[in-house]
Amino acid sequence: MTDTALREQMCLLAKSLFDRGYTHGSTGNISARTADGGLLVSPTGTSFGRLDPGRLSRFDAQGVFLDGDAPTKEMPLHTAFYETRGTAGAVVHLHSCHSVALSMVPEVDEDDFLPPATPYAVMKLGRVKLLPFFLPGDPAMGDAIRGLAGKRSAVMLANHGPVVASKDVEAACNAIEELEETSKLALMLRGIEARFLQADQLARVVQAFNVEWDG
Repeated sequence: MTDTALREQMCLLAKSLFDRGYTHGSTGNISARTADGGLLVSPTGTSFGRLDPGRLSRFDAQGVFLDGDAPTKEMPLHTAFYETRGTAGAVVHLHSCHSVALSMVPEVDEDDFLPPATPYAVMKLGRVKLLPFFLPGDPAMGDAIRGLAGKRSAVMLANHGPVVASKDVEAACNAIEELEETSKLALMLRGIEARFLQADQLARVVQAFNVEWDG
């Protein structure tokens, strides 16, 4: 994909997320690998609903800032995923309502944030790790992701929002939507003896779709 086409795709998908309420105001950030190994990143303080393709932050393959507006302060999140997951072609971070709410529920499993409600969340996300609270922009967030050694494609920042890495921008956006919708299901079903996927059903999904599912 050309640099121009990638810029337009990033802004189009970001606006779609914004228009449907997956993030709000000037929250959220998005990045993608360019054909030459560099990065395009949404600028700091910008709204997903009004990103300008021509003003995205541009980095070269060595991580040197080239042009565009100043990048998001959450760059540590993005660079940590690119450094530890060789398959990462895009990273998306949102402040989506239901996933943030679920991160505040005391009994949520930190190592397995989402319940196995549907096969699609399993297929698109694998296991989601709940990370503790960090100040926005804190480089320690990147260190926490590096500590996972590339074993997770998605994490949830407590009281903050989800971060997902995938092969390209469209796949990352689809996956983070799945994370938010599964969080919504989990909250809707609190206090109900819901029938989540059983261990054997979960194992079949993992095997059939070759899901990364670390123990």
